[in-house]
Amino acid sequence: MERAEAYGLSAAMSGSFLLSCLLFAAINRRQRGPYMDEVFHVPQAQAYCQGRFLQWDPMITTLPGLYLLSVGVVKPAAWLFGWTGSVLCSVGMLRFINLLFSAGNFYLLYLLLFKIHQKNKAVSAFQRILSTVTLAMFPTLYFFTFLYYTDPGSVFFTLFAYLMCLYGNHKTSALLGFGGFMFRQTNIVWTVFCAGNVVAEKLNEAWKTELQKKKDEKISSRKGSFSDVIRILQFLVKYFTSPKNLVTLTALTWPYIILVTVFLGFVFINGGIVVGDRSSHEACLHFPQLFYFLSFTAFFSFPHLLTPTKIRKFLLSLRKHPLHYSFIALISLVLIWRFTYVHKYLLADNRHYTFYIWRKVFQRHELVKYLLVPVYIFAGWSFADTLKSKSIFWLLVYFVCLLAVTVPQKLLEFRYFILPFLIYRLNIPFPSLYRQLLDLAFYIVVNAVTLYLFLNRTFQWPNSDEIQRFMW
Repeated sequence: MERAEAYGLSAAMSGSFLLSCLLFAAINRRQRGPYMDEVFHVPQAQAYCQGRFLQWDPMITTLPGLYLLSVGVVKPAAWLFGWTGSVLCSVGMLRFINLLFSAGNFYLLYLLLFKIHQKNKAVSAFQRILSTVTLAMFPTLYFFTFLYYTDPGSVFFTLFAYLMCLYGNHKTSALLGFGGFMFRQTNIVWTVFCAGNVVAEKLNEAWKTELQKKKDEKISSRKGSFSDVIRILQFLVKYFTSPKNLVTLTALTWPYIILVTVFLGFVFINGGIVVGDRSSHEACLHFPQLFYFLSFTAFFSFPHLLTPTKIRKFLLSLRKHPLHYSFIALISLVLIWRFTYVHKYLLADNRHYTFYIWRKVFQRHELVKYLLVPVYIFAGWSFADTLKSKSIFWLLVYFVCLLAVTVPQKLLEFRYFILPFLIYRLNIPFPSLYRQLLDLAFYIVVNAVTLYLFLNRTFQWPNSDEIQRFMW
């Protein structure tokens, strides 16, 4: 990193943290007590602060990583600064933990962008810093910087594990992956993703060697013909049935294999992936979640995905392959028809934006969910098109992990989309400076509106004196 870029990054990070501190103070003045899921997280952390590590709220569904780390940060700070009484493990103090995580996420996002795009000499230092600021202000994640939720810490450990994986430090990556797992069990999928990165790299090397032998000019599988798919499948079968290749891959990925084994042991002993209340977190095959994610990504990446050039390319592809798209549309209609689930929270909790999206869009008419299929297809095509620079094996690993982390979720919850969205955005090419600035401006507007609604547009439920607030 050059000195000018280091100064620019320091200034951007300091300015972002200062802004977050000011917003943090404003939110804590207006909402002093625990809100929403904080009513479970805060008392649990306070019990740990008081040394009651055997106490557990059965309504909590995640492992105690957030509470253990909070105690590990707050206790030494209290000893150092002489904090006692109500200050120690107060709501504000616990929320501040996530403000620290947000600063860490900022730096990790920059390091990941630098590492992933280091071969692209056309990307300037200013563009890297601008993209870092934009992703750090990603609205769904940024909002939970100010509340005591698991999301900022979950993102921190997962991004850190991904960074270590890219640098080849797989033991550290697996250890950090364990930290992410302790914040949210589904983060084990991103441990598999890290292992998959290693496997994809080896597969890509072997595939290029295979093509070299046959004197092919490039990886023709990018054309997507049926014969190319058959060749890829034959290659994969041949590669994974070789004991030598399996030994090599095991030697490279053994830290991840150990962590996945620990996870499977946990699931067996626990009787499921969820701890605590399982009644509202039942796994199911909710395939439309993939469509919701693609729409979510198109909305928050519209400067990248909704360009006139992409629309023209999509229409040309549609005209060129009508049977392919007809088949995709048919499959999508069947998946929506047979596998759409509506969680009771989605219909009952009018504090979340998803409640209003579902009511105003999907409940407007029974046919709406089917009429949105063309939107899903375009979003999916554009999504895949921005990743065309990645190898076919990397794409396979990412999409398998994307399905694993979204489809089993019955509840439509935007927080579940944060990590797959960030990993997607980290790996797509940098757009023009104009589109980057548009991206940042859009995020700033969305954050401003979200925080304004949360702070100023309060309401009350019938037969309740508690103040309710709108949130993601």
